[in-house]
Amino acid sequence: MTMTASGTVGSGSALDAADRLLLDQAAPLIPAADVVVIGSADLAAAALGLGAASVRVSDDSDASTEALGSDLLAGARLVLLRLPKSLGALERVARAVAAFAAPDVVLVSAGRLKYMSRGMNEVLLRNFSTLDVSLARQKSRALTVRGPLEVPPPEPERRFDEALGLWVVSLGGVFAAGAIDIGTRAMLAAFDDLPAFETAVDFGSGTGILAADLKRRRPGARVIASDISADAVASARATAEANDLDVEVVRDRGLANQPDASIDLIVLNPPFHDGGAVSIDAALAMFDEARRVLRVGGQLWTVWNSHLGYTGALVRTVGPTTQISRNAKFTVTASSKTSDRLGHNSSATN
Repeated sequence: MTMTASGTVGSGSALDAADRLLLDQAAPLIPAADVVVIGSADLAAAALGLGAASVRVSDDSDASTEALGSDLLAGARLVLLRLPKSLGALERVARAVAAFAAPDVVLVSAGRLKYMSRGMNEVLLRNFSTLDVSLARQKSRALTVRGPLEVPPPEPERRFDEALGLWVVSLGGVFAAGAIDIGTRAMLAAFDDLPAFETAVDFGSGTGILAADLKRRRPGARVIASDISADAVASARATAEANDLDVEVVRDRGLANQPDASIDLIVLNPPFHDGGAVSIDAALAMFDEARRVLRVGGQLWTVWNSHLGYTGALVRTVGPTTQISRNAKFTVTASSKTSDRLGHNSSATN
């Protein structure tokens, strides 16, 4: 997404203390500059308000924005970054800016102190020659780097999982990186009990390892890996290619590009954090979207932290729900859509 002074997106009203500190640090450099913003469309709108000539935006939570890479960063002299919590994600951004932006690029970043660490300084100094650290303000701090070093462009991480017999490929911002998290392993362990399917979606696919295993089990089926994150989409595509599997990979907000009542099987490992707080809102929205896309008779398979107790919500939103497996940490359930009408004939079984 490119924003110009004549056509802005968003008002910047969602800016927090870290965003405001970042903008204050960058303000002398913004007027008439072509700016790249990574991580926040609200920051982009604010940069335009401070006089930027244009702003190119990459926001992993907005499927309409550009992916991080040479097209986004070519010739950029000012980059604004809301610091990611993951050092791997920061490494990928810093290396991409150093590799693709202009030689005199300035990268101004900021974050909340509770999510920052000295490791961030080390990551930035692996990719840039100078680092300026601001004073703390309102529990936030800014980091500004200059002098990009000669570094190779970011490369995905590849690991072969011996237990699964599949390659896992990931870019820095993807949940669990190149590892397979224990919730996903709980889901994979239950796959021997899957129903027959001709169409399947790995919803919120991350590295796409669930999609890869679905395709390996049923080569003739259409298997889709869907995620809003550009990093996740790139990772899932690379995972499929590394395993020589024909998985369709799409970047999508929810399942917006999938027609109603079109899919036999959806597998889901929903997030349960919003920042540092536990939140089930994202999962509930994903249950609702899954129900829309499932055909009558289709199933949603969900893995979730057992203490969250999602069974009731799955029954109300999708339909009758059966527990497939459970351990101290994770529960795997199968929810069947039995009607096009909500709130029908619903039950839960163990």
